[in-house]
Amino acid sequence: MNRNILIVLGVVVILAVGVLGIRFLSSPEDTWLCENGEWVKHGSPSASIPKEACGDNNNDNGVVEQESMTVEIFLSDSRFAGEPYFDCARTMAVERSVPKTLGVARASLEALLQGATQEEIDRGLFSNINSGVQIQRLIIENGIAEVDFNEQLEFQIGGSCMVAAIRAQITDTLKQFPTVDSVVISINGRTEDILQP
Repeated sequence: MNRNILIVLGVVVILAVGVLGIRFLSSPEDTWLCENGEWVKHGSPSASIPKEACGDNNNDNGVVEQESMTVEIFLSDSRFAGEPYFDCARTMAVERSVPKTLGVARASLEALLQGATQEEIDRGLFSNINSGVQIQRLIIENGIAEVDFNEQLEFQIGGSCMVAAIRAQITDTLKQFPTVDSVVISINGRTEDILQP
């Protein structure tokens, strides 16, 4: 009789191990899953919690698809550089797709700081703004956009034409919005003696 009990217990243990093994192999363990708009830890994922939003924008694979919107940035236009009355502050609007945000003016400036695409460069459009420029603060109030950049904005720039082009690119990008009538540019809080030729 003891032998029969041992056989039955052995079969039960084997079945239990089999059922648990199938459950763990077929379930998405060791990952983060989006459930009810929140990231839920399943198992022991080696990756940290995802930084992107979790919610209605998920596709069937659980990957978040972020909504985007179209804004304009303004680049310098070199196509008329040979003309006698070339305007250094002449810009041309080009479209950019940016993640949807309430901070649309800042998103537009961030897109401007990315520079021109190769296709735009081939068409004669370019950015005079140095790489590595960062927006430190942007406030829009009473029709005035006050934007503060780091010192990289004026690093090794020279000539009144380049300064006019940089100012125009920033100003035109911000003035596309009806809430902006004028733009004040500063570097580390300074407005005087910046972007001098």
